[in-house]
Amino acid sequence: MFTIIPVLSTLYVALLPGLALATAPPAYSGYNTIWSSSFAGDAGLLPDTSSWNIITGNLGVNAELETYTSSSRNLQRSGGQTLQIVPWKDSSVSGGWTSGRIESTYTFTPKAGGRTMAEASIRFGTNGIGNKQGIWPAFWLLGDSIRHGTAWPACGELDIMETVNGYLTGYGTVHCNVYPGGVCNEPNGIQGSIAIPDQSWHTWRIVWDNTPSSWTSQTITWYMDGRAFHEISGAQIGDQNTWNSLAHSAVFFILNVAVGGSWPGNPNSATLDGYGSMMEVGYVAHYSST
Repeated sequence: MFTIIPVLSTLYVALLPGLALATAPPAYSGYNTIWSSSFAGDAGLLPDTSSWNIITGNLGVNAELETYTSSSRNLQRSGGQTLQIVPWKDSSVSGGWTSGRIESTYTFTPKAGGRTMAEASIRFGTNGIGNKQGIWPAFWLLGDSIRHGTAWPACGELDIMETVNGYLTGYGTVHCNVYPGGVCNEPNGIQGSIAIPDQSWHTWRIVWDNTPSSWTSQTITWYMDGRAFHEISGAQIGDQNTWNSLAHSAVFFILNVAVGGSWPGNPNSATLDGYGSMMEVGYVAHYSST
């Protein structure tokens, strides 16, 4: 899920199908919780704009259809300590769909000489797989340098979780270096995947292990529910400046539901909008080893 840049209200009465109260980010032995966002607040409120930039417009990337809005119809706290990002059909906008995207104002740099974790608890709406063609939810990280003039993919991108078309497969991907081609074979990136048991709550995590003194031995590993499914190393990347952009540079969180685009393809006549096609987030957290 490649991209571009930030900005910023309206109220929509929340429908809360099967709402489950989310828990606060868990504590982990050997780690301190450095930052978290758990989306507490009344139903229908937007996420806290001191923590999250609300992105608006069609960003012109990946041939996606959606127009991102700051409407609580697309982006709202559920009243159960979760965030709901909801795509809707809307003939009044180019592309015919609206949706939500937020980017954290918070940035962090993976710990030098230690381990760093970034994770979120996520579930998907209950529409059937056959009704989700073109729906593309994602939880990911971009290098903060993109906010300061560095182009994509040189800024570095780590996609912690993406799914397309409702398929119960989660993808973890790294984008880096140059486009096209380069170290990360852009625009495809270096990707791993895992089967998702169902559409309910699962924990998605990425771990930087910078404990080895040699950058070539350092790793970045992807997990679903504590099960590793993808890993890259400095040696695999093979270029220290590129590795630094992924493992030693500031990053920020992104949560969004795209619609259409070059990977999933566009929605079809069976695609349903609304809460059944949403991505719901219980928390986002950054941890660092003690």
